Amino acid sequence: MKTWIAKQKALIDFTLSSLARRKLKNLGLLLVYTIIVFLLASVMLYTHALRHEAAQVLKSSPEVIVQRLVAGRHDLIPPGYLEKLGRIRGVQSKEGRLWGYFYDNVVSANYTLMAPSSASHDFGQVADGKIVIGAAVARERGLAPGNLISFRSYTGKLFIFTVAAVLPHEAELVSADLLLLSETDFRSFFDIPAGYYNDIALSVANPQEVRNIAGKISETLPDARIILREEVLRTYESIFNWREGIVLVLLSGSILAFAIFAWEKASGLSAEEKREIGILKAIGWETGDVLKMKFWEGALVSLAAFLLGYVAAYLHVFHFSAALFEPVLKGWSVLYPRFELVPVVDGFQIATLFFFTVFPYTVATIVPIWRAAITDPDAVMRG
Repeated sequence: MKTWIAKQKALIDFTLSSLARRKLKNLGLLLVYTIIVFLLASVMLYTHALRHEAAQVLKSSPEVIVQRLVAGRHDLIPPGYLEKLGRIRGVQSKEGRLWGYFYDNVVSANYTLMAPSSASHDFGQVADGKIVIGAAVARERGLAPGNLISFRSYTGKLFIFTVAAVLPHEAELVSADLLLLSETDFRSFFDIPAGYYNDIALSVANPQEVRNIAGKISETLPDARIILREEVLRTYESIFNWREGIVLVLLSGSILAFAIFAWEKASGLSAEEKREIGILKAIGWETGDVLKMKFWEGALVSLAAFLLGYVAAYLHVFHFSAALFEPVLKGWSVLYPRFELVPVVDGFQIATLFFFTVFPYTVATIVPIWRAAITDPDAVMRG
């Protein structure tokens, strides 16, 4: 075993000296190779981290959301629906929710307005005349706690609120454009009568019975649209897959160009390389030794490019917020949330990227070397 290890070390030392003799050529290849790995790894790391964040956020969302449809459109839920849903066996808790959208002409952006329950956030119940705003809204409007903010509702009535607090930066992924009002102010702002809600959130006692309960809700309320948490998760997964696919398609041209460049480099030997193989064969090297030496050459270049590209992608995504791909993968919006992704690395993802970037190039180096190594040394050196 020690003999084998010593032999491999000697081969690697010789390979490194061989690479150093063609410094510019190999550095150019390494640079292009690293850039391709960096681009692919950045897209994969960023979309995977976004999926993880979405899953964590939706983990605490309602298991079942019930909306009412009128003429195929989302409509207000009238009084009596909460009582009917509460009588369905398996429903643990129910809550009518008030939420809506409002377009602000000042910043040309849509806000999400909510009237939360006392347990919905860390600030407790919002008092009448007060408002809690998201961090992005505070930045765009230059607001701080104690400032006044005014909106003209869709009925034309002017409302003036006092900013009670700004939602924490840590929650900006889901609260960047959020405005929290009291239930009284919300109903007055959108002219919603008492007892009416935008939708109903249900908690189920047994998670295994969610679909059965959804079926019972459909029978009890034929005009209801039922949204399950698992369906929302699948929707987000599809969105991120679609956006990741867009970026990869845009990068496909450069990836194909690199594949052609790498294949040509790996499959074609220069006259200098052929002469080197001939000399090695002439001084007693076996065909297997030549193949091992060239295998290490391809492996060292591809491994170095993979490690450099992956580390650069990690820093790009988790320390510089993936500035190259953020607008495409995160989505277009006037109020961009500022948040730091939690570093999430998937072993299967790394293995997939490694296989499709390192393995093909390493294998491609073997065939031309084998052809030159089995040729008579004199013929190889004579060209």
